[in-house]
Amino acid sequence: MLTNFIHHVAIIASDYETSKHFYSEILGFEIIHEAYREERQSYKLDLKVGESQIELFSFPDVPERQNKPEAAGLRHLCFAVEDVNEAVKELTAKGVEVEDIRLDPYTHKTYTFFKDPDGLPLELYEK
Repeated sequence: MLTNFIHHVAIIASDYETSKHFYSEILGFEIIHEAYREERQSYKLDLKVGESQIELFSFPDVPERQNKPEAAGLRHLCFAVEDVNEAVKELTAKGVEVEDIRLDPYTHKTYTFFKDPDGLPLELYEK
């Protein structure tokens, strides 16, 4: 099987409008398409992230995310940026709390973490 890139990552939001604002306005991801699916009482928002996408969903009465950093499953979502320091400045200016910048001991690249409105861990990693 030959793959070229990750096509999309799906995220379920507990508060659709808050998460839509976070991903489109705070992080600046372009909205490709938005649809309300009446039969599921659910929104689906497609966001452009480079050559990949995020599918943002809403569903009524979603359970909270388990907050165990080393639990099985997806650990975090990482975005490549040109300059971690600049990206952190932009996020903090928009009110996003960002962890201290660290240095990867293996690649010697800088990285940091922050969270989306539902506590999903997100990483910035310098290209």
